[in-house]
Amino acid sequence: MNEEPRSRAQRRADTEQRLATDVDVWVASASADGVPYLVPLSFDWDGEALLIATGAESPTGRNLAGNRTVRLALGLVRDVVMIDGDVEVLEMDGVSQGTGDRFAQRSGFDPRTLTSHYRWFRITPRTVQAWREENELRGRNLMREGEWLQ
Repeated sequence: MNEEPRSRAQRRADTEQRLATDVDVWVASASADGVPYLVPLSFDWDGEALLIATGAESPTGRNLAGNRTVRLALGLVRDVVMIDGDVEVLEMDGVSQGTGDRFAQRSGFDPRTLTSHYRWFRITPRTVQAWREENELRGRNLMREGEWLQ
C-alpha cells in the first residue's frame, strides 16, 4: 500500500468508527512480577471508555485488578489502533442494567448469567495511536493524557 497518509482527523474518525463497530479487542496485561499475558476479549464502547468482562481469577482478571493499566489493540497489522488505558474494576452489579444489556447485545455474550465469578473492567483510554503503513508512523499519536489531539 502506498496510499497517502491519513490526516489526524481522518485517523480519529476511523478509530472512533472501529471502536463503535468492532466486537473484539486484544488485551495485553502483565502480572505483578512482569509476566505478560495476551488474550482477545469482547468489548463495548460508550464513547468514553471500553467495557470488557473476564473471570476475576483468570490471568487477565488478576492482572487488570492488580495493575490497573492495560494495552489494547484493535484491527490488523497494517491498520492498527493501540490504546493504553487505566482500568476500573467493577463487580457484575457495578454497571447499570442498560450497560450490561448493551454489552451482551453487542458481544453475543452475557457474563451476568454465569455462575463463575466474573468482573467488569472499564478501560479509559490515556493514549491512542493509529497507523496503517510506515508512512503513517509520523503523526500516529491521536490522544495523550486522555485528551484527543487536534
